[in-house]
Amino acid sequence: MPPTVDRRTLIKLAALGAGAAATGCRPQPSPAEPAAAAGSATSPPAFELEELTVAELQAGMAEGRWTARRLCELYLARIEAVDRTGPAVNSVIATDPAALAAADRLDEERRGGRLRGPLHGVPVLLKDNIETAGAMETTAGSLAVAGRPAGRDAFLTARLREAGAVILGKTNLSEWANFRSERSSSGWSAVGGQTRNPYALDRNPCGSSSGSGAAVAANFCAVAVGTETDGSVVCPSSATGIVGIKPTLGLVSRTGVVPLAHSQDTAGPMARTVADAVALLTAMAGTDPADGATRQAPWTGGVELGADPVRALRGARLGVWRERFGFHERVDRLMEEALAALGDAGAELVDPVGLELAPELDEAEMTVLLYEFKADLDAYLAGRGQTAQVADLAALIEFNRRHRDREMPYFEQELFERAQEKGPLSDPAYAEALAACGRLTRERGLGRALAANRLDALLAPTGGPAWVTDLVNGDHFGGGSSQPAAVAGYPNVTVPAGFVFGLPVGISFIGAAWSEPRLLRLAAGFEQATRHRRAPRLLPSAELEVEPRAAFAA
Repeated sequence: MPPTVDRRTLIKLAALGAGAAATGCRPQPSPAEPAAAAGSATSPPAFELEELTVAELQAGMAEGRWTARRLCELYLARIEAVDRTGPAVNSVIATDPAALAAADRLDEERRGGRLRGPLHGVPVLLKDNIETAGAMETTAGSLAVAGRPAGRDAFLTARLREAGAVILGKTNLSEWANFRSERSSSGWSAVGGQTRNPYALDRNPCGSSSGSGAAVAANFCAVAVGTETDGSVVCPSSATGIVGIKPTLGLVSRTGVVPLAHSQDTAGPMARTVADAVALLTAMAGTDPADGATRQAPWTGGVELGADPVRALRGARLGVWRERFGFHERVDRLMEEALAALGDAGAELVDPVGLELAPELDEAEMTVLLYEFKADLDAYLAGRGQTAQVADLAALIEFNRRHRDREMPYFEQELFERAQEKGPLSDPAYAEALAACGRLTRERGLGRALAANRLDALLAPTGGPAWVTDLVNGDHFGGGSSQPAAVAGYPNVTVPAGFVFGLPVGISFIGAAWSEPRLLRLAAGFEQATRHRRAPRLLPSAELEVEPRAAFAA
């Protein structure tokens, strides 16, 4: 690794992270045309379930309007009409051929008087780095592990099934959780091609949980699961106008999730409302004997948001992280409106709160990621055995070279190569970098700022409006705030905060470890006080003329 990390790499770190019959994997996209031109605007077909919440779906099943099977059929038809054809958002990489049978069993349980909980019969999509038993594959977007199902459920997948969720399918992602190249395009994988942002199809959905974000936003499912190492839940949630929760490290098990770096990896819920995200998080969370980090959790989900969530804002001490403002004047404008709404609802704003991240944090984080990626991926691939075509990172690098036309048509694998050069986790360089990450984000950084100012949460823009997808030059990140919570292992909740030229922007509520109950009440209060969520119209490009005309008319 060079003595310094170039600026592009550091910016990229801000978004790392991890007919209605059910079908298997989609046909392999052509590398020459991963994202065909969006064309003219097309009105999506009317959808019976559009923007319905988990509670509304549950009520409809209780009243007999729908069955779990019917919900699956409706979402599968929507995926076929809008994701795979029509506007072709390209967010769902595979649907589960066993989903309808699973829904039938849950319908039978309901008829027999058994209800497993709020998710009983509700269709859920999983990011395709989360293992599932059965015919569906778990590929992380790579051809090297495609074609051979993992044959087992991740711990969180099993938890969701036990809670009554129907695993509808898998979502596309940035291949290997966006940790392959400094010039990658978020939402592209060799297995799935390029996912598009449903608010403007020529724009990027951000992060590596890009398919989960786009699928929830476009109403291809009720809720979805993503994963984050640094930004890959909150960034796509912000860019696609939904709620995303990056939990405290250890709240959700990592067993059966394709790893990037164990000291920062976590799965998290992605939903259209805070209440739906809470329902999903509650089902996912739990102590896993195979994941020691989960034994530290003082709670395992379940948050009462109350009949009037806005009340939670009264008296809350919220710090404003001004150092993360200033990268886009229209985003700043939305943030000021958000701060005003929070103040009007009774929150006490501590403005500003000084949290200037030490410059050495960037290099320390990258060092940790490179070491842990090699060690963790080698262990994971060894555990996959014959269900993967490669046994370790070195073999994966060679596989990509042999299949360059399909695996590397646009960008390379220099991060893989740098990781492969690292030694074992017993190296002093790794121990020093890991210790520095903890010291700079907890003792001297985010943890100190939260404690010293007695804050319930720190506020910052989650990111900027989505950029135009660019396979030639890669991603064009504007700004973000995910790094300190990601490195510290603290929770981060993003909620829609408005639009810039029709493109969603989120605000982050960042808290101390295990502060999810308080953070989620605050996030729900802001959501209800502002109600910024609106469904995408699947436009070919951003609404560049809407705001100037509105300003002129005013």
